[in-house]
Amino acid sequence: DMLAKGKSERQEEQVRFAAYKQFCDDTTEEKKASIAAALDEIESLQADIQKAESDAAVLAKDIAALDADVAKYTSQQKEATAVREKEHDDFQVEHKDYSESLDALDRAIVVLKSKSADVGQAEMLLQQVSLIARVPEKARRTIAAFLATDSEIRQDPLSVSAPQAAGYEFQSGGVVDMLENLKEKFEDELRDLEKDEMNAEHAYELMSVDLKASIKQADSEMNAKAKIKSEKEEAAAEAKGDLADTTAAEKEDSTYLSELGAQCTQKSADFESRQQLRAEELEAIQKAIDIIASQSVSGASEEHLPQLIQTSAAGASLAQLRPGAVTSAVQKRVAFFLEGRAKELNSRLLSALAVRVTADPFKKIKKMIKDLIVKLLEEANEEATHKGWCDTELATNEHTRKSKTEAVETLTAEIE
Repeated sequence: DMLAKGKSERQEEQVRFAAYKQFCDDTTEEKKASIAAALDEIESLQADIQKAESDAAVLAKDIAALDADVAKYTSQQKEATAVREKEHDDFQVEHKDYSESLDALDRAIVVLKSKSADVGQAEMLLQQVSLIARVPEKARRTIAAFLATDSEIRQDPLSVSAPQAAGYEFQSGGVVDMLENLKEKFEDELRDLEKDEMNAEHAYELMSVDLKASIKQADSEMNAKAKIKSEKEEAAAEAKGDLADTTAAEKEDSTYLSELGAQCTQKSADFESRQQLRAEELEAIQKAIDIIASQSVSGASEEHLPQLIQTSAAGASLAQLRPGAVTSAVQKRVAFFLEGRAKELNSRLLSALAVRVTADPFKKIKKMIKDLIVKLLEEANEEATHKGWCDTELATNEHTRKSKTEAVETLTAEIE
């Protein structure tokens, strides 16, 4: 029974270890695949982070350049506006000067052409004309000469004769022609001034429109690049978070794989050692059974006791006739054999069995077998406990795999 039970338990242990070995192999391959995928994901995420940060840096430089362009265009707009305002102020001053000069010329011409002209008024208007800054020096000398001649005539009115009056009229006519020429000249210059002002205003408006368009375009590009930069920075931050999670998961899987490998290796070594010990114990038990069941024990009294009584010496015969003498010799042989195998195998079970065999080959061996059964049951319980741990680990690992797989699918979908 002990031999049969040992063989059965050995077979059961082999079946349990085969299942455990399959678990080790499957889990190891699964973890290796998971680690490889995580390493690929880590490499991809690192590349994504580097690309996003590089793009963000380039966009930051572009935004800075566009901001500088906006500042430059704005400065040019302000400078052009200041220049235009000064030119317009200068134009208004000059235009007013021309208008006043033409007005003075018009009034002087009207007075000089009038037959009933007031000489004093004419002189006053001519003096105003001579004070105009843009009147040529030659015209001023002509006006001064005319005013001097007129003064001489008015100093001696009784001496005025018809020829002198005719001379005055001739001189005033020349002054009028000169004033009209000046008027035409001033009118031409005023038109040129107004034309230049109009051209300058038009050029300013064109430049202003161009600068405003450039500022608007730069602002638009800057806003677009700022939005893309923000998206790149957000993508880099998300990739960094994913990288941290993936790195942690890879580290956890690597640690688990390392521990599982060490545990599986140790379990394999323990299993091989136990299998070897069980085989050798079973072999020793089988040999003990063979010895006990051999012809030297079975029926030995019927076959050998008569001869021993006839041939042996008296003391020897008495010793051989003692109950259990033959069995005692067999016990010693069995005990000696079991003790030797116990030393070879370092088996406490066989060593204890050898001690018990010498004392009582039946009662104590049954006790020993019961102890062996208890020991085997304890080993079975230990294996069952380990199987429970393995089942728990498998369930936990399956849950982890499912959650990680769902996380990977979610991240993949978000990336796409």
